[in-house]
Parts: sequence; C-alpha cells; structure tokens
Amino acid sequence: MSEGVEWALHSCVNLAWSGPDRAVSAARLAAWHDLPAAYLNKQLQALARAGILTSSPGPRGGFRLARPLAAVSLMDVVAAVEGPEEAFRCAEIRRRGPGAGGPTAEGAADCAIAHAMSRAELAWRKALAAQNLDEIRQQAERQAPEAPQRLRAWLAAQ
Repeated sequence: MSEGVEWALHSCVNLAWSGPDRAVSAARLAAWHDLPAAYLNKQLQALARAGILTSSPGPRGGFRLARPLAAVSLMDVVAAVEGPEEAFRCAEIRRRGPGAGGPTAEGAADCAIAHAMSRAELAWRKALAAQNLDEIRQQAERQAPEAPQRLRAWLAAQ
C-alpha cells in the first residue's frame, strides 16, 4: 500500500478539523505535514473522484469533505487511492516450467496460495470497511486533544 493512503487519511481528518465552511488547498494540507503538494494533490483528487471530498477551483478554493467522516470507511479511502484491484494477483506460475501439468493443468482447482491470499484480503477489506473515519478522528483527538485547535489556528494565520 502506498504512503498516499496515509496522507489521504490524515487529510480527511484535517479537513474535518478545519471546519465545514473552510476549503483548504492541497498546498496547505501538504504543508501541515511537510509533504510534497503535487503528490498529495493527486491523492486528494482521487478522493474527490470517489465522492469523499469536493474540490473547488480558484484562489479561495480547495478541498472539503463531501460527506461526514462517519460515512467514510477506511476501505473507501484505500479503494479511492489504490484502486479496487486485489492486492495479491495470482499469475498461475504453477502452470509454467517443468512442474506444469498434472493436477495443476487447465480446469484444476484454484491455486491453494491464491485461495489463502484471497481469504486474507477479504478479512482485511472487511476490517477496513468496518471502521469509519469519525472513529479515527475521535481516537486522534483522545491522543492529542489540542490538535484540532492547533490546525485551525495555523490555517487562520495564513
């Protein structure tokens, strides 16, 4: 999984802390964590295409949450940034080389490794889908109660 997922998750929480009436530019969101703005902008655009954020152009434009954090799962963000494809892709190497044929020939049962990886990915996806960003926000605020106010003050000073 790319670091863009982490950046996107933090950006969503930061947008919630910034308030619903404030659009925040990718450059400002990137500066808060000292990230490359152009790369973060790609992640934010992916979130906008997925309907997690809205984007408005212009000097006072930027990004806002499109829906409440409670309506956005971790899986929503992962899928928006990484795409919907499965993480593990079986290339059926058991059908190549001198070991090919026999019980792994065409029409044989699914690869045991692919089956195990698919089960693990399904469990991972279910766990991510079961947790929403508002739960993450609440946990972050318990760990750093001053964080929302610090962010708002920093944004207001700019």
